[in-house]
Amino acid sequence: MKVKIKKLVPEAVIPTYAKEGDAGLDITAIDILMENNPHYGYIEYSTGLAIEIPEGYVGLLFPRSSISKTGMILANSVGVIDSEYRGEIKFRFKAIPGTNLYDIGDRIGQLIIIPYPSIELEETDELSSTHRGDGGFGSSGS
Repeated sequence: MKVKIKKLVPEAVIPTYAKEGDAGLDITAIDILMENNPHYGYIEYSTGLAIEIPEGYVGLLFPRSSISKTGMILANSVGVIDSEYRGEIKFRFKAIPGTNLYDIGDRIGQLIIIPYPSIELEETDELSSTHRGDGGFGSSGS
């Protein structure tokens, strides 16, 4: 499947798979837009990229597993790129004190593009019963 991607600046890096069989395309930081903003506490990275997600698909932005070495947390958990969005791909992180930041040129996240179904919700007064029922957090065991 071919997906159009645009470099917004010459130094942008086209995402690639680190190895064959990987699900996520690695995305590289080219600039820090907002660092340790005392009002918001965000660190925001620019990628210099815009992408054209095909209709019926969604682009999902995840942190890489290396985030566990930094003390940062992707601020929106998972980024969603809808097929209508044409703006720059950015990553915004929250950082705990003493955080090791990503450097310009580091791979900071990964992009996975997947199809999604069109769902039609049907309101009802009854749902089928299951073993778990309405058990909430942690109810499926450890």
